[in-house]
Amino acid sequence: MATLAYATVGSNRLEEAKAFYDELMAVAGLPALFEHPSGGRVYGRDGVPGFGVLGPFDGKPATVGNGAMFAFRCETRAEVDALHARALELGGTCEGAPGLRGPGWWFAYFRDLDGNKLCAFSLPEG
Repeated sequence: MATLAYATVGSNRLEEAKAFYDELMAVAGLPALFEHPSGGRVYGRDGVPGFGVLGPFDGKPATVGNGAMFAFRCETRAEVDALHARALELGGTCEGAPGLRGPGWWFAYFRDLDGNKLCAFSLPEG
């Protein structure tokens, strides 16, 4: 059975994007692991990549995928709130304030500096 291993977003403003994600991923507990050959950066935990911001491989401009989104699972609602708030402080835009989206499901949505849509969420324990 396959599981999702990591996700990447493209950027046309890599230096700004790396500064944005350095701060945001610190809140998520995903430190920078290494510089990507495209000029981007890869983040993860325990030496395992989990997320990256990259320059597109084909050399064409990065574009936002209509309907594409990446989600970060958090342990608590407070972590969701903190990740969403930090994204907005760093210049991201709100796509849905933290709140209930199902039975005990706490979700928040935001976009990065290039318009990539991201989500932070926590589910009830048990």
